Amino acid sequence: MRFLVLCCCALSSTALAQAPARGSLERRLTALLDQPPFDRATWGVVIQDDRGRVLLQRNADRLFVPASNIKLVVAAAAATLLPADFRVTTSVYVTGAVDSGILRGDLVLYGRGDPTFSTRCYGLDSLAPGACDSSAVLMGALADSIRARGIRRVTGRLVGDGSYFETRTQHDNWALFDANWWYAAPVSGLSFNDNSIDFRITPGDALDRPPVITWSPEVGLFTFENRARTGPADSGSTIGDRFFRKPGSWDIWADGTVALGRRPRTESFAVPDPNLFAAAALAEALRARGIAVEGGVTSTTDSLAYRSARLATPLAEHRGRPLGDIIFPILNSSQNTFAEYLLKILGREIGGVGSWEVGLDVERRFLVDSVGIDSTAFSLDDGSGLSAGNLLTPRALVRLLDYMYRHPQRDTFSRGLPRSGQPGSLLRRFVGTPLEGGVVAKTGSIYHVNALSGYIERPSGRRVTFAVLVNSHAATSRQVLARIDSVVVEIGKTSR
Repeated sequence: MRFLVLCCCALSSTALAQAPARGSLERRLTALLDQPPFDRATWGVVIQDDRGRVLLQRNADRLFVPASNIKLVVAAAAATLLPADFRVTTSVYVTGAVDSGILRGDLVLYGRGDPTFSTRCYGLDSLAPGACDSSAVLMGALADSIRARGIRRVTGRLVGDGSYFETRTQHDNWALFDANWWYAAPVSGLSFNDNSIDFRITPGDALDRPPVITWSPEVGLFTFENRARTGPADSGSTIGDRFFRKPGSWDIWADGTVALGRRPRTESFAVPDPNLFAAAALAEALRARGIAVEGGVTSTTDSLAYRSARLATPLAEHRGRPLGDIIFPILNSSQNTFAEYLLKILGREIGGVGSWEVGLDVERRFLVDSVGIDSTAFSLDDGSGLSAGNLLTPRALVRLLDYMYRHPQRDTFSRGLPRSGQPGSLLRRFVGTPLEGGVVAKTGSIYHVNALSGYIERPSGRRVTFAVLVNSHAATSRQVLARIDSVVVEIGKTSR
């Protein structure tokens, strides 16, 4: 029956704008999508009811840049292919003997791709026990475990070993400017604080004075120069885009302006070496507990460098949060770094290699073999959607969402999806409409691209699965999001 439905859909795939309006929903959506300035954009829409019937489609089988809607793929693949109780283990190994509290050798921090050494919450209720974590507390707990083993001094180095994943940490198709920022942070075997430094910016107390810039975590790796100035209160602030570093270095500076009297803001700046960053954080935690690391910190992505040490029993270990907590920020707040880490985890756990290439191959096989999506209906390039090289049809997105809704492990996936009016990327959307609290969907946004795909849930228990993608638009973000939301509200009227 599903095959027959899909065939009928394929035969009726004429775009809304190219055919006479046949129903009230089609007329309403045609009016919304073909009104200037939105008529110059390319829209992809598929609406399907909970019986699998396609209610309406526009450009259903055309390839679209999905932006962060591509995160639905990595989250769905992980939720179905990895065990529900999957956790990542981070281990500490030694290269020498421990005698009278002295380790005569190196301390090796070996990561297996755990992104949850992070300061964030993994549930809507931030006051619930265990809902939130602190990266400093987690690293401190690992340092406590090392101290509990009796170590008081390390004569060698503390090594951040990120060799569990491939040596490439930056995606080839991300823009060079993006590499400076948290949303394009590097991806390696180790992670700490989303591989970013958080700079808090407060205007100076007078015109032309430097703003006050502080940062955390402080792990002693970088130099910072404040070249920024405080501008007039009625001026714009440009400092948000004016953090820089010498390529590959830890030399950071900021210029631009901050408007006088503006409230403090935080900008998160990516680090060049997440393995060294994590090692330095552990060294700071050890130092705070009276444990000296005499050889300093270093890092490696050479899988053979400490292979013999990894064959021994670890000195200490940390088990990360469960799989659902990795997926939650990927979907709920659209966290890019978690998505890329999960993609490489899929590559390593399912395909044997923790790389973008192998992770993407795992995703492709999942979409074709498990979900039943035609291989020509998508082209995958990264896990987060930051790359414009990702392509996906609206029909493929709806098929994936319908598959996940019916899957036995759907809770691991659906728990992370934002709900309108609740904390997450839909917090302020659909508020005051009949769909407040009733839209469960993933957002997506990069330059000239916006998307929203998910479910409309009605009090009656009926469900509509939808995908709305818009490419090549020149509207403002506010305009296009409002128009997408208007489209979804109209869709909602069909599911009462």
